[in-house]
Amino acid sequence: MLVDKRIYLASQSPRRRELLKQIGVAFDVLALRAVSGRMDVVEVPRAGETALDFVQRMAAEKAACGWRAVDARHLLRFPVLGADTVVELDGAILGKPASRAEAEAMLTRLSGRQHQVHTAVAVQHEGQQELRLSSSQVRFAALDAAAIARYLETGEYLGKAGAYAIQGRAGAFVEHIDGSYSGIMGLPLYDTAVLLRAFGLAV
Repeated sequence: MLVDKRIYLASQSPRRRELLKQIGVAFDVLALRAVSGRMDVVEVPRAGETALDFVQRMAAEKAACGWRAVDARHLLRFPVLGADTVVELDGAILGKPASRAEAEAMLTRLSGRQHQVHTAVAVQHEGQQELRLSSSQVRFAALDAAAIARYLETGEYLGKAGAYAIQGRAGAFVEHIDGSYSGIMGLPLYDTAVLLRAFGLAV
């Protein structure tokens, strides 16, 4: 059991911070970019890597990178939580769009279709790492060009897998979900709580 019930969050995502607060988890945000002066986790799929393999590898690498930072900076040795979210459509990974044009193309592809949202969560403390995966089905209504353009004007797509945030204005695009709403947001709370309990935190 851990003496101090606190973790490090190896993510800059404000959504993940909000979700951890929702379930009463005390945390400090751990900036990975300062490890060796660079970000050690390269968020690019390997050749032939599936969405499920990629998202789990990313979460595991973020947790491991965070733990290396704890070690290198001589921080208090709390568990490190890393997470990653990807959108999958027809076997293809839709990551974070690099431009407005790329976001428009993604939303056009998602229009009137069902896709999958996968979020993997990994927790590492000392030499132990545990990981859980949450996969949800999301069906979008048909979107016309005007609806997509209005959404893009908000800028909400920036930094979002699949170019949308379900907790924002894109919630109006969603006809149906089957799975974890918080997982689609970026941190499945049930799976996160199971992991944290495994490391001695009362969640």
